[in-house]
Amino acid sequence: MATPTPSPLRVLTGITTSGTPHLGNYVGSIRHSVRQSVAPGVETFFFLADYHALIKVNDPALVQRSTLEIAASWLACGLDPERVTFYRQSDIPEIPELTWFLTCVTGKGLLNRAHAYKASVDKNVAKGEDPDADVNAGLFMYPVLMGADILMFNAHQVPVGRDQIQHIEMARDMGQHFNHLYGEHFTLPEALIDDAVATLPGLDGRKMSKSYGNTIPLFAPRAQLQKQIASIVTDSRAPGEPKDTEGSALFQIYQAFADAEETAALRHAFAEGIGWGDAKQLLFERIDREIAPMRERYEALLKDPTRIEQTLLAGAAKARRLSQPFMGRLRHAVGLRDLGAQQQTGARKAAKVARPSFKQYRERDGQFYFKLLDARGETLLQSLAFVSPQEAGRALALLQQRGGAALAVLAGQLEVLSAEQSQAAAEVLDALAEGAEK
Repeated sequence: MATPTPSPLRVLTGITTSGTPHLGNYVGSIRHSVRQSVAPGVETFFFLADYHALIKVNDPALVQRSTLEIAASWLACGLDPERVTFYRQSDIPEIPELTWFLTCVTGKGLLNRAHAYKASVDKNVAKGEDPDADVNAGLFMYPVLMGADILMFNAHQVPVGRDQIQHIEMARDMGQHFNHLYGEHFTLPEALIDDAVATLPGLDGRKMSKSYGNTIPLFAPRAQLQKQIASIVTDSRAPGEPKDTEGSALFQIYQAFADAEETAALRHAFAEGIGWGDAKQLLFERIDREIAPMRERYEALLKDPTRIEQTLLAGAAKARRLSQPFMGRLRHAVGLRDLGAQQQTGARKAAKVARPSFKQYRERDGQFYFKLLDARGETLLQSLAFVSPQEAGRALALLQQRGGAALAVLAGQLEVLSAEQSQAAAEVLDALAEGAEK
């Protein structure tokens, strides 16, 4: 029996091009994503979310500059565009088209519950204003665009902070509803939460965010970096007085860059009463030691924006080799079809046309399964149990891509078939795979 060849796990990450990358972006997303991009068996997608930036940024020069800076940051931090799919969101025209498809299957009630929209409404109500004052449709529709970003490439996992889990759940809802109406087209994504990834406090102790204006630019010049670290808010305890690590923004930032031994040493220094000036100098030196080599690459990349533009266009071409044929299948699924491609028969004019289809589901045992049904709804193929929806999705994707040839590869993950059953399943799988390619 042939050794099974698992299809790759797809992981997708994006950053909105609404400002200069800061240390929080680095430890919360960029560093971890770049490391994951070289993991075996993982297919990674990285995109610059410039459509998203338009929701809250009305300065064209800022969007352009931010796009350049974020692209240069990822590349300077070691992202290899030859190994990953690295693209600008606005270079993929299938994404806004898919956004509309999803808009048409998404209930307004779901969008009413989005955190960002609710926060704006609550703020207006608290001020005694109209609930939707100054709320643009882009903010309201943001989750649908994000859903299109994810579902377009059938990502299995999306690394997000805990405050972003809702967006992944909403993308799942949209994909599930579309699948229910038009057949199994979308992989339902999972939020990837890594508690080892730090959320950095900013200069004032709140979460480091462009919204608060409390950020430390990732590639600030050395002198500026030192000056900003010196401005981190601390308490009034004098040198010699023991200091708490709990709730200390300075200590939390240091911990995000240091190893366990270095962190333990600073914790001991806090207990011994290290002066705030000395602690800030230690933090500056530790950050600069990691960032300095990348800063040089970053500055060189900024001087050659044409090179970055070419890299992004090459990434878009790579991405569109997936998005264009997939969008073609989705257009056909919803009825946007070439009227002359084939003559409609009376049977096809009647309601829905029955055809073979896959069904994914979860049993009461908590494990995940899929099956292949023929046009009459009879089971042709049944999987064994998978511990996660991603594993089941990868096996199902292999069948969709390779047709009957995948049966031998996945033999250990499927219920045993007779020769007759195997032949019938292979013929249907080949027909489905051939149809997907067209």
